[in-house]
Amino acid sequence: MSLAVVVGTRPEIVKMSPIVRALEKRSIEYNLIHTGQHYDHEVSQIFIQELELPLPDKNLDVGSASQGIQTAQALMGLEKTFKEMDNEIVLVQGDTNTVLAGALAATKMGLKVGHVEAGLRSYDLRMPEEHNRRLTDHCSHMLFAPTENSAEILRKESVWGDVHVTGNTVIDACLQNMELAVSRAELEFEMPEDFVLITAHRAENVDDTRVLGELIKIFKGIEGIKIYPIHPRAEKMFKEKGMYDKLRSIEGLKLLKPQGYFEFLLLMKHARYILTDSGGIQEEATAPNIQKKVFVLRESTERPEAVKAGYAEVVGTSSEKVLKAINRFEEEDWQPNECPYGYGNAGEKIVDIITRSDLDI
Repeated sequence: MSLAVVVGTRPEIVKMSPIVRALEKRSIEYNLIHTGQHYDHEVSQIFIQELELPLPDKNLDVGSASQGIQTAQALMGLEKTFKEMDNEIVLVQGDTNTVLAGALAATKMGLKVGHVEAGLRSYDLRMPEEHNRRLTDHCSHMLFAPTENSAEILRKESVWGDVHVTGNTVIDACLQNMELAVSRAELEFEMPEDFVLITAHRAENVDDTRVLGELIKIFKGIEGIKIYPIHPRAEKMFKEKGMYDKLRSIEGLKLLKPQGYFEFLLLMKHARYILTDSGGIQEEATAPNIQKKVFVLRESTERPEAVKAGYAEVVGTSSEKVLKAINRFEEEDWQPNECPYGYGNAGEKIVDIITRSDLDI
């Protein structure tokens, strides 16, 4: 078979890495194609090398743009690349513009599509990721659902592809990469013994002046050391709204530049708890070698399994509500439960399914 593994962002590289390793282990030929959705060529190369993955066979250097332009450029570049490499099966992961572009390009060319992390739903149509994941699910031949809950969503939507419950490859990645993180992470500061980890970057949060004000109140209300690797978008919006000085002056808040994957793995592992509006962090926090409570700074989540397992709590962005939830957690004797996203063998399962599928390959 001629298999294309498509990535475009750093989280996609992380979540596809267990599949790439499983393919390498079995000496199955594939093409790794990077659209370069967010990062330039050099940064991507370094990141892939750190994970000890093969360098991409093709980098499209799509770069940042509006939703429509970015998707269109990725679609055109991927169509041309699939033709050049004579691919028959295309694997995409997640919910980015790269994912939708890869699925659409493959579908229009009559190729088979496999969607890794299929069946996630937030039901929040403000999020472009929600559109991308839904459309991709409905044009995929193989849908690799991380949980039975995600699989049931796909069945109720009557997707026409085959649904497989595999676990989430992000758990594989956490287990596979923590040893590398311990030996290779290069933190630019001495990690405190006790701290809270914060991330906040989604447009629905940082583009809203009211929400930025609430975030400042939340950060002020948390006692002790708080580490916030601030995304460029968030930093830009705090500055544009005239709130950056307030943010920077919060007692105990340590603002950092965005951290590498290894560095962030260590921060998650050692944090007391995590505040985030990220989707992937809600999953990573449940990994057996991390196991942290996560307060989700959103009104909804496409990871209900993490909520049900007691790891994630959707608290919105009201400072009063968030701080009340944190205070309640601090008073409780919270204990981690079993990881709801599998046992770290999702990549192997996915490759098993692909190699034994009856897709005329």
